[in-house]
Amino acid sequence: MRYKIIGDSCLDLTKEMRKDPCYSMIPLTLVVGERHFVDDETFDQKEFIKVVKEYPECPKSACPSPEMFKEAYCCEEENVFVITLSAALSGSYNSAVLARSLYEEEHGKKNILVLDSKSASSGQLNIAMYIRELCDQGLEFDEICEKASAYRDRMNTYFVLESLDTLKKNGRLTGLQAFFATKLNIKPVMGADNGTIIKLDQARGIQKALQRMAEIAVKEAGTTKDKRLVIAHCNAPERAQFMKEKLCSMADFKEVVITDTCGVSTV
Repeated sequence: MRYKIIGDSCLDLTKEMRKDPCYSMIPLTLVVGERHFVDDETFDQKEFIKVVKEYPECPKSACPSPEMFKEAYCCEEENVFVITLSAALSGSYNSAVLARSLYEEEHGKKNILVLDSKSASSGQLNIAMYIRELCDQGLEFDEICEKASAYRDRMNTYFVLESLDTLKKNGRLTGLQAFFATKLNIKPVMGADNGTIIKLDQARGIQKALQRMAEIAVKEAGTTKDKRLVIAHCNAPERAQFMKEKLCSMADFKEVVITDTCGVSTV
């Protein structure tokens, strides 16, 4: 089967996967004050983190236009799979769906799946890798769509925040809450409920928060021998390795993948 897997730039591909022609990325744009950062191969994570830290307001993001997605659909591959950032967090999904309608008006029917990941970052990557496995097995397009949706619905996403600055800047945490959380070194353990970010627990100190996240993940995962663990980190490779070792000491996984965040997940 000839196929193309397309993601917005929250699909945090590994360095090796970025070189693979079967994957294609449509970048979001990140805005910090007067500065605009295109979330593509030019994105400088360390510079971006520095700029965000110095800017008093919350960074904003602009999703790709339908035209950008439509151009990506104009490829030689007859089967196209699009995986977007959670529709509860971004307009990428709606943009990709509109682009499919625009493409079909101009070019006719084509096999295009637009899948709301109901996740981000490592969750999108996990789905992308699963879809590729199904494509390489030679399954029909409709069956891949069905299996990918079911896989997405079985998947869980968790994360720990080192800093509460962004939550404070975007109004999701009051100044008083942020003050006490910072003074007490409280780190929230977060998850997702049907694509919406929720707080699962909290702990004092980053190591205890990571430990708690691992405990929650393993408990909710059930049997893991046939499951893939995907770990994304933002400028913290040592912690990613720590999480790999911690989780693998608690459960067996068929595969473990570690990736670094691009711009959207860095925000």
